Amino acid sequence: MRFELFLLLLGLLLSHCNVGSLPVDPPPSEEFLVEISGTTVTITCPATDGNIVWQPAITKPSDNDRKYIIEDYDSSPRNLTCSSGDKKYNMYLNARVCTNCEELDALAVSGIVIADLLITLGVLILVYYFSKDRKGKTSSGAGSRPRGKMSEPRPIRKGQREVYAGLEPRGF
Repeated sequence: MRFELFLLLLGLLLSHCNVGSLPVDPPPSEEFLVEISGTTVTITCPATDGNIVWQPAITKPSDNDRKYIIEDYDSSPRNLTCSSGDKKYNMYLNARVCTNCEELDALAVSGIVIADLLITLGVLILVYYFSKDRKGKTSSGAGSRPRGKMSEPRPIRKGQREVYAGLEPRGF
C-alpha cells in the first residue's frame, strides 16, 4: 500500500513539474536527397523555388539547378550549403564510395541467399544418403583395430618393473 501511494505521488509530481524537459528543435520538414553511384555523388537541395546557390562550389552547377554533382568523390567529409533567397540549408556529407563496387538490387541478393540455402540443403541430403548405407559396415581405415585373435601383451622390461609393481592382475 505504501509503495502504491509513493508511485501515485511521484506520478502527480512529475506530471505537474517540467523536471528534465529540454527544448527540442522541431524536426526538419525538408531533407537533402543523396544518391551514390560508384564515385559520383549527387545531392538534391530541398529548396524548390528561386535561385539556388551551392557553397562550396567545387563543380559549377548551372543556375537554378537543385542537383549538386560531385564526380570522383574521394570519401572526405565536407560541409555543403544550398540557399534559395532567405532560406539556407546545411548538410554534412560523409559518404563512402568505391571504384570497383557493384550495385545489387534486392532481387539479386535474395536470389543469391536462396541459391546458397538450396545448395547447402542438397549437400546435406547427399551426405545423409551416402552415410546411411555405411551404418552396419566397419571401416578398415586408419584407427581401426584388426578383428580376430588378440595377441599377448609384451613383457615388461627390467627398468619398468617397479613402475607397475603395485598393480594387481585383473581377470576379464
